[in-house]
Amino acid sequence: MDALRANATASVAVVIFTATYLVIAIGKLPGYHLDRAGAALLGASLMVGSGVMSLDQAYRAIDFDTIALLLGMMIVVANLRLSGFFRLVNNWVVTRTHHPLVLLTSIVLVAGALSAFLVNDTICLAMTPLVLDLVTRLKRDPVPYLLAIAMASNVGSTATITGNPQNMIIGGLSHIPYGTFAGALWPVAAVGLFLTILLIALAYHGEFFTRERFSTVVAGPVLYHGPLVVKASLLTVAMVILFFAGQPVAKVAIIGGALLLFTRRLKPEKVYSEIDWPLLLMFVGLFIVVAGLEATVLTPEIAARIGRLHLDSVPIMSMVTAGLSNLVSNVPAVLVLKPFVANLQDPTRAWLVVAMASTLAGNLTLVGSVANLIVAQRARRHGVKVGFWTYFKVGAPLTVLTILFGAWWL
Repeated sequence: MDALRANATASVAVVIFTATYLVIAIGKLPGYHLDRAGAALLGASLMVGSGVMSLDQAYRAIDFDTIALLLGMMIVVANLRLSGFFRLVNNWVVTRTHHPLVLLTSIVLVAGALSAFLVNDTICLAMTPLVLDLVTRLKRDPVPYLLAIAMASNVGSTATITGNPQNMIIGGLSHIPYGTFAGALWPVAAVGLFLTILLIALAYHGEFFTRERFSTVVAGPVLYHGPLVVKASLLTVAMVILFFAGQPVAKVAIIGGALLLFTRRLKPEKVYSEIDWPLLLMFVGLFIVVAGLEATVLTPEIAARIGRLHLDSVPIMSMVTAGLSNLVSNVPAVLVLKPFVANLQDPTRAWLVVAMASTLAGNLTLVGSVANLIVAQRARRHGVKVGFWTYFKVGAPLTVLTILFGAWWL
């Protein structure tokens, strides 16, 4: 009887997990207004409601360090954006650009560097309209510069734990120190940014390999709030220093975010509207859904069987992670791999491989990462279309080359 009950519980867990990830893979449930966040919450609720997990077990499955880290970083980036920080950075680039290739290089380096320490999705949100305005005034083809934002933000975010949501999850699960993580992956990000510039320039050689120079665009008045820019910038720098000093990243991020809410200059409602609440909700739900499957299905026999797939091999782990990331998206892919990575001989290296491959895999297609979709959607509002094949012709070789280098490096 106990065996039958255990098998029934495991079957229910598999059905809930599969249905949840199916909705996440396709984006929403056809015929219904159920998005990824709603699917994750529904799946988590069904895990509890069906008896797969108790409510206490569900609470314990949530990695609150990851939630606190992501929330804190979202508040920090919201303050930087609302203060006009990104407009000032854009204005600095504008006044020093005289050639298309220099402009491309500047956009890639700025997007990559900012995404290394701040969440890459928010960098795309901030930079896309600014770059569109710039290239429109310069009368240039906007598409390659938009590709540069998306691809560079993905590549740059590989470098640190705070670069993107999946790295934040990995940081929380693996407990790899911030400096160790960055030390292992910053060369991959650096080479990736160089390859981004090279491949975009080759794909649009008529745009970039030219003797044509353009006169510096006279930037219009930049709207910014000086004291808030200084406060947010200094606090961000202090947070990064504390990250590298070995302080718990979740604690530093949430305290930093809370300190920025203590102000007379910015209404908190404006900051709250910048926070991606559905993403936080999806994280919470997926932690529970994956924990339910792990507790009921991942028996020692199955774990041993999966161990024979040689996931401890860097090339194999890279391919599995990249494939899974493009199937169900990078954050869900990382959570699926969690129980298997923990049982490997060198989990630290395995987590670094997962971080590298899941992030760089986002450049394969236009729908490979949220950052790509943000750029495409914002561009569409301004009448500029970034098509699937337009993205793929640069993104596919970039993904292959960067993951090959990352696998070799690690």
